Amino acid sequence: MENKLKLYGFNNLTKSLSFNIYDVCYAKSEREQRDYITYIDEQYNSERLTHILCRVTEMIGAHVLNISKQDYDPQGASVTILIAEQEFPKDKIDRSCNLGQYSDTVVGHLDKSHVTVHTYPEFHPGNAIATFRVDIDVATCGEISPLNTLNYLIGSFDSDIITADYRVRGFTRDVNGKKLFMDHPMTSIQNYIDNETLDKYDAVDINVYQANLFHTKLLIKEPELQNYLFNRDVLEIPPKERLKISNNLRKEMIEIFSGANIFD
Repeated sequence: MENKLKLYGFNNLTKSLSFNIYDVCYAKSEREQRDYITYIDEQYNSERLTHILCRVTEMIGAHVLNISKQDYDPQGASVTILIAEQEFPKDKIDRSCNLGQYSDTVVGHLDKSHVTVHTYPEFHPGNAIATFRVDIDVATCGEISPLNTLNYLIGSFDSDIITADYRVRGFTRDVNGKKLFMDHPMTSIQNYIDNETLDKYDAVDINVYQANLFHTKLLIKEPELQNYLFNRDVLEIPPKERLKISNNLRKEMIEIFSGANIFD
């Protein structure tokens, strides 16, 4: 059994996990591109995203205070969940508020923790590459930590490229008054991703230990072309075109992974 730190008063550390997940697809015709966007919008609508975030809330041992969700026109969706470490009386919780009714900007005053997700499906007619980006933020205060949700979230989406940031801010004190700037051992975000998942990716870390700031990027190792064709069979495509499509998909992934226009 893990020994818990003995603290003086409340744990004031703020732990933030933010990451982007990218799914890349080849959609050549205008109809395929429209169908891809429609598929993504249906597959990852606000209702499905809410279910995913509620599961995340359960996994970190928090309690839902309020849910705000919104589907956008022409595409995309957002969900924000306000959570707390302790359970509140049901008559004190408002789950009906839909802040998303304001289409431009929303500002909400939060209790102590929150979970958010935003989706960005898009395509480029010039290269027949469609991408779907998911931005997820899990911010917690106190003892609960968002790191144990990583494997679930990665598995909830088609994850070709993943960029993840984890940061612990502030400090708390032990019973002797000593400041604690970290309440759990940490060397890399990869420590919290299971080996079966890590084996599928090339991973790079950029960590600033003095600032309790951890950054990890992951790129799928061996993509199979059939998994990236939307409503098409790979055997219908001539070998030379298959190679060209595979190269274009890989270039797109590498540029997203590196954050630079390497092949321009």
